[in-house]
Amino acid sequence: MRDAGRGDEAACRELVDRHAPNLYRLAYSLVNNACDAEDVLQETFAGAFGQAGRFQERSAVKTWLSQILVRQAAKCHRSRKRHSMTHLDWASESTRWRPVGKPPGCAQTQSDTRVDVLAVLQTLPPAHREIVVLREMQGMSYEEIAAVLEVPCGTVESRLFRARLELKERLKDYLP
Repeated sequence: MRDAGRGDEAACRELVDRHAPNLYRLAYSLVNNACDAEDVLQETFAGAFGQAGRFQERSAVKTWLSQILVRQAAKCHRSRKRHSMTHLDWASESTRWRPVGKPPGCAQTQSDTRVDVLAVLQTLPPAHREIVVLREMQGMSYEEIAAVLEVPCGTVESRLFRARLELKERLKDYLP
């Protein structure tokens, strides 16, 4: 990171090569759109390289980059919400998510269910969506999540508990 901060192109390429695939998956999980995920990823690396001198090695590079990415994804959500009146606002109170496809009790393929889970994930409040994605999809520990979100571990635990309850409630028609 220090070399990248000094403008070493090889160090920058190595950081991107090492971290971009996982960060892209995280971005996509948070913004649910390939183009926005690419933008978030690009802004993440631009911000990281611009602030590389501030990296104090108190956390892993992965954690620091994830922190930047989560903030960029939140900024993307705010921007999209402000500038787009044509997209369905999944988070609004007036919009209730309903299962897509086959009614409860009918056999569904695994890919049908995955699409439904991803759709429901996007209906969660940002704080709950972030915590579920970081824990369940990125496999981060509570300590890593706390560092990324800059909150205490107890907050991670309580948010994850509430987010899981909310997901369970929203997916109850799909659970046995």
